[in-house]
Amino acid sequence: MNRRKFIKNSLGLTLAGTIAPSLITRNSQLFAGDNKTYISYKPNPANWKDDEINIAWIGHATVLINFFGKIILTDPALFNSVGFYVLGTTIGKIRATMPALEFDEIPKPDLVLISHAHMDHMDYKSLKELTKKYPGKVNCITAYNTKDIIEDLNWKTLTELDWGESLKLDELKITGIEVNHDGFRLPGELDRAKGHMLYGRSYNGYILESNGKKILFAGDTAYTEKFKQHRDKNIDVVIMPIGGYIPHHHRHCDPEEALIMASEHIGAKYFVPIHANTFDGDEGFHVPIDWMNKSVEKYDIKIGISEIGQTLTFNAEE
Repeated sequence: MNRRKFIKNSLGLTLAGTIAPSLITRNSQLFAGDNKTYISYKPNPANWKDDEINIAWIGHATVLINFFGKIILTDPALFNSVGFYVLGTTIGKIRATMPALEFDEIPKPDLVLISHAHMDHMDYKSLKELTKKYPGKVNCITAYNTKDIIEDLNWKTLTELDWGESLKLDELKITGIEVNHDGFRLPGELDRAKGHMLYGRSYNGYILESNGKKILFAGDTAYTEKFKQHRDKNIDVVIMPIGGYIPHHHRHCDPEEALIMASEHIGAKYFVPIHANTFDGDEGFHVPIDWMNKSVEKYDIKIGISEIGQTLTFNAEE
């Protein structure tokens, strides 16, 4: 079954028919208001060097990484909203904070890394525009049983990685790891979280490794002890979600749990938060970051980034 066509042709057209055509624009401004939160920092990828690691929080779960010259973009959500992509526009959640870089300021990724098929992590418009701008030039890795949604796009390569599987992109090694989340894109789809291990949509974290340095990108996860198995892998940086836990604590860890997993379970040196300060959430817009900043002194880990737009930089000797 081609689920992407189902979304576009069935549900998408139904949604479009219920909304006044005059409200739909090609710039995804549907329902957008003026109450935006502006960022204080902006990454400058032009100054990044091939002998260093740069990690910049663009917003939500989108992180731009320079890993010794390889440019990696995680869970790209690069426009004003996420949700159903219908007739050239996206209908869904509107951002409270815009991305730290505009679409045309994002350098060409060598690799797009997608954790799972939820619409705020696998944003069809962002992926479509990236492959339109760089046709046949971008590699993409996604979770098991999710590539059907985006296989019509013009990728250089499109690969599903299952838990425990690895591949190499030149000197960069990427390994899929299990997290505690779910994978369905639409209600009713088969999901590994409900026991459908063979045909269900999966959900990944990833470990990136190059030149002896390792980054763990957790994607989306609730609290779990599954990360303890990576304790002896000398992870340098953990990129971990800290928001969305109200009312979905079974899907999303809170900041305290994220710090426990990153520090006590994994033993990482640096913590980079994601999944916060982008969309309005029930826990309060600033609560997750404030909680993280207050709690970190209890743990043997350093906060690498505390605001959208900031960049963590270090080299192979650090």
